[in-house]
Amino acid sequence: MLSLETIDLLLSIAEGELIEEMIIGMLAAPQLMMFFNKFPAIRRALNRDLPRWRLQLKERIHQAMVPPALAQEFYRYQQCQLENNTQFFHHLNDTLELLRQLVSPFYKQAQELVDAADRQNQPDSFQTLFLQRWRISLTLQATMLHHQLLEQEREQLMAELQERLALSGALEPILADNDTAAGRLWDMSKGHLQRGDYQRLVEYGDFLQQQPELQKLAEQLGRSYEAKAVLQQDAQPEPFRMMVQVPAIQPEEVSGIHQSDDILRLLPPELATLGIEELEFEFYRRLLEKRLLSYRLQGDAWQEQIVMRQVTHKQQDQQPRGPFIVCVDTSGSMGGFNEQCAKAFCLALLRIALADNRRCYIMLFANQIVHYELTAASGIEQAVRFLGQQFRGGTDLAACLSAAVSKMAESGWVDADAVIISDFIAQRLPDEVIKKVKLQQQSHQQRFHAVAMSAYGKPGIMRIFDHIWRFDTGLKSRLMRRWRR
Repeated sequence: MLSLETIDLLLSIAEGELIEEMIIGMLAAPQLMMFFNKFPAIRRALNRDLPRWRLQLKERIHQAMVPPALAQEFYRYQQCQLENNTQFFHHLNDTLELLRQLVSPFYKQAQELVDAADRQNQPDSFQTLFLQRWRISLTLQATMLHHQLLEQEREQLMAELQERLALSGALEPILADNDTAAGRLWDMSKGHLQRGDYQRLVEYGDFLQQQPELQKLAEQLGRSYEAKAVLQQDAQPEPFRMMVQVPAIQPEEVSGIHQSDDILRLLPPELATLGIEELEFEFYRRLLEKRLLSYRLQGDAWQEQIVMRQVTHKQQDQQPRGPFIVCVDTSGSMGGFNEQCAKAFCLALLRIALADNRRCYIMLFANQIVHYELTAASGIEQAVRFLGQQFRGGTDLAACLSAAVSKMAESGWVDADAVIISDFIAQRLPDEVIKKVKLQQQSHQQRFHAVAMSAYGKPGIMRIFDHIWRFDTGLKSRLMRRWRR
């Protein structure tokens, strides 16, 4: 079989220009231009896909097979090119008969050329003219074949483009917080998803909007990072002046009774002894000994003084915001409203990861651990599968933490934050797992966050975490949150 690529080479047809014209015409559609004006980040992301589309179109055209009739006509054309004038005229009737049988568009013109040559009696230049006109006809047929193939590919590309635009437009209010997120969302929409598939994402996005406290909690966790203090090696100690406050006694309020020689604040019984002649000398004796009962007055005024101390300068180096490794408890106690909140919280973390160009990795732990990377090229498909999971297993928090520690040790995840979403109603952690977590916290300065979905979680389990974020899903807490809104 003859391939279309072979005809292109022999007829010098530039399929690249045809492909370029098709893509430009497709992207110039009014509905697409309106969408790109609204979402310029998606247009930029689409421009990154254009080279791949061009290569795919060129590859499909090269692999396309020519129809048998056109291939047979082209073979006959090549044979006529190799024949001399005598041989050409000897096989001319056979050539015309073949063109008639193949229903070639060139047959009628070929018959007219033969009739005109007989009338004008110019056989010497007839072969050249005949082959030139035949080449033009073959080129036109090959070009029409290109247009047919490109039209089919255009329809497929347009369907894919509209599907991805519909998906990006539906998920943009949920996941796209800025241009960075919109661009990554376009890259993640390359899978073949039906409307019912990503509708689950929309439903959980609506649920997240109904829980503003949960969304705020995810934003606080996503922004949380500490500045790492780095001691400057060449920094020399130097004096540092600091103002401190020292309490001072001021006569403002009565604060009790004490013995003193303050005549102005004597108690009435002490003044009474001064008026009795037998007790007068006793009064003076107690005055000299500062043993007279008097009011104690004390104020709250402060005075400042300057002290000196040695200090060392430290440079604050902010830690970069790394990926998320989210471990979700899928035990039976996490079902129902807890399950909705846990999945919606992961969706909120995915939104933050897309906006900050971070990675988001999900681990479901029950009797076994299931992995999803929501920011991968197939992230939307994985997110749909994750949201479709049912929380009906057991709780194996130790295995999950061990898997998270192993993931954090891999290249590309050294700056990751581990987020554990659970009600923490589980067995105590083995000492070996606690040591692994503390080693990551101390040596690699990686953080472990606990998102507690219940007020009855065991404090002994949560003691190892750097920060505990609480979102009680109990009925009383839910009613209180709704009442505060």
